[in-house]
Amino acid sequence: MSPLTTPGARASWFHRRRTRELALVGCFLLPALAIFFLYRILPLGWNVWLSFHSWSPLKAAKWIGVEHYEEMLLDDDVFWDTLGNTLIFIGCSPIAIALALAIALLVNSDLKGAAVYRTIVFLSYPLMTVAVAIIWRWLFDERVGLINYVARSLHLVDQPIQFLNSFVWALPSVIVANIWQMLGFYMIILLTGLQNIPPNLYEAAAIDGANAWRRFRRITLPLLKPSLFLCIVIGMLNSFTSFDLVYVMTNGGPGHATELLITWIYKAGFGQSRFDYAAALTVVQFLLLVVLTVIANKLSGGNAGSLER
Repeated sequence: MSPLTTPGARASWFHRRRTRELALVGCFLLPALAIFFLYRILPLGWNVWLSFHSWSPLKAAKWIGVEHYEEMLLDDDVFWDTLGNTLIFIGCSPIAIALALAIALLVNSDLKGAAVYRTIVFLSYPLMTVAVAIIWRWLFDERVGLINYVARSLHLVDQPIQFLNSFVWALPSVIVANIWQMLGFYMIILLTGLQNIPPNLYEAAAIDGANAWRRFRRITLPLLKPSLFLCIVIGMLNSFTSFDLVYVMTNGGPGHATELLITWIYKAGFGQSRFDYAAALTVVQFLLLVVLTVIANKLSGGNAGSLER
């Protein structure tokens, strides 16, 4: 009888093989996990620790408890302005997603030249955000901007509109630039989801007498949930990290009208050298992102990120 035919030998051999497989998987995962720990977990833990201390590069850390959070919630009016602007930024993400869905449905049809239209729409995303900000800052310029020039040429306005210097128009102007940049990326994600939907579902629904709206509501939207959820999460992340777009276009002005949490964190840390207070702001931003992501997932049915149909 072979040594591997006995039950004890087979169990021992299987255990050794399983151990080698796990060790091999661990070796492959170790570099990625080390990078994730060094650049994600460790900085987050440092931020949490720092938010409860008074610290600067020139003095030792001193425990102060929740004083930074009390200052943020009770004394820092700019924080509430930036929080409101960030939520408005996030709230406008569905507008970009809806526009991208409409374009994806259009270019996914038998439209002539659909590939060309897809390319044109997507071209906005690969551009550097700084370049996008410079382009739109010129378009919105009150003296030499194209938008004001066209509006005055068509006699739509008598005086140029101060888009980026107006408390009313500054934030919508930045949001328009952000939507334009992200539109192509959302379109590609949604177009991929549309092309993964089996055509026979639409054929069966059409045979049963379902019109285009019912097919869209009963087939397209439910099967696009993973793609839509991904777009929503990316939209929230983009709203929390649109530092370069805001910094180049308005620098948070006028009067914090376009200030976001991320720009206020930068100004508190590197502008005022209050790294401890900036750490507290970062923790609040992280918690807000987690809460909004959980809410979005719940509203999407609880398993929107699943690949199951």
